[in-house]
Amino acid sequence: MTQQGVRWTADQVLALAPDAPSRKAGSRLGVAGPWSEAGSSGEGTVWGLCKGSGSKPYQTVVDIADVTGAAGPAYKCSCPSRKFPCKHALGLLLLWAGGEEPFGPMPGDSAPDDSAPDDSAPDAQPPAWAQEWLVGRRERTETKRTSDAAPGSATADPEAARRRAERRAERVTAGVTELEQRLSDLLRGGMASAEQSGYALWEETAARMVDAQAPGLAARVRELGAIPSSGPGWPIRMLEECALLHLLGQGWLHREQLPEALATTVRSRIGLPTSAEGRPVRDRWLVLAQYDTADSKLTTRRIWLYGAESGRTALLLSYGAAGRAPALALPLGLALDAELTTYPGAGQLRADLGEQFSAPVPTTVRPSGVGTDQAAKRYGEVLRDDPWLDSWPVTLSEVIPTPHPDPAFDSWQLADAGGDMALPITPSAAARAGLWRLVALSGGAPVTVFGECGHEGFTPLTAWPRGVGEAVALC
Repeated sequence: MTQQGVRWTADQVLALAPDAPSRKAGSRLGVAGPWSEAGSSGEGTVWGLCKGSGSKPYQTVVDIADVTGAAGPAYKCSCPSRKFPCKHALGLLLLWAGGEEPFGPMPGDSAPDDSAPDDSAPDAQPPAWAQEWLVGRRERTETKRTSDAAPGSATADPEAARRRAERRAERVTAGVTELEQRLSDLLRGGMASAEQSGYALWEETAARMVDAQAPGLAARVRELGAIPSSGPGWPIRMLEECALLHLLGQGWLHREQLPEALATTVRSRIGLPTSAEGRPVRDRWLVLAQYDTADSKLTTRRIWLYGAESGRTALLLSYGAAGRAPALALPLGLALDAELTTYPGAGQLRADLGEQFSAPVPTTVRPSGVGTDQAAKRYGEVLRDDPWLDSWPVTLSEVIPTPHPDPAFDSWQLADAGGDMALPITPSAAARAGLWRLVALSGGAPVTVFGECGHEGFTPLTAWPRGVGEAVALC
């Protein structure tokens, strides 16, 4: 991301960290002391040797530039860490982002007196150990890109693919039929039986859905096991979730009778793979938020984008094995001129990142916002297209974070500055440090907040102060 003379901020670097301990450890290494032979090139490469506990320093190199069409930066370090990026890569990027020795101002950085940038400085050349890795990585990426684009990369035998799809559909149908029977048994036996069964019943049922090749159903079934211990009112919540499962099952069994967009959504919610299709949309996409969720096997990164010209919101998903950060990284506060290809289905916002026409650059542009009543209305409207949608992205303008007016409710809300409407903040978001960053940013004044509006309330992800100011991550 250095092609246009743009250097990342420390917050953008730390957003790449796979977890909080890595951010803390990387911050300690973001000073010149432990580093030697560090340097960077105008092609988007940063390298250096970091002193460790052994006799030999760790060789660390980061390929930041998207020169081969790869998604996001890549890292190489001789340390034994299994986290990507490791603390040494984070520390090196923090040192580079600070613009201090040994890096100093890079070609294209603005001079203090706002004079024209000095582009005459020659690019440094990576050492042999870094160059070897860079060349190999870029060759592999180019080979993969060429292979994916080749006409022969499509399915060689369409008939075999059709038969595989039919066999999977039959297994899913058998799994859905079994799930429908179990839901009927639960209703006949009463909700008390769900409390007595605990997790065991639903874990076993989820395993059956995995066997039926319906991972989407399996994930929703597992969530049922936690409802009986979720506090007062759990039978109502259990009934609601069972009803949504029943609706999804019936949607699958009668998918041939549904409109194509809704049938595609049902297949996606069941867990059948889909791919982006249609005409790519080119825009200047603002990075609204980036956050990770993880379980024992997988880390999922969600990146929300907003088209400055189209006004469209899109979601990029990237995955990494446990302990590894996903490859795609677009820190908050950047904008990129790129094409996105959307996924099919009613109410779907997921997209794939296509060709990028320039490096991501910092921006102060903000998305347009709405009031809390309009946000709730939008979520209600999209539920007609996708009843299983947990939340919908929305930007709130001129809202103030305030405690709930009733002391009996130990919660917070976002209230319209010029009205009497408010959206409750979800309990999970209220328990995070991001809430206090939001309160501090507001100081009682209206702010602009981007987040996800759902049936549990509003989850703030990013905020902007009134007037001029940079985006602040809340997640």
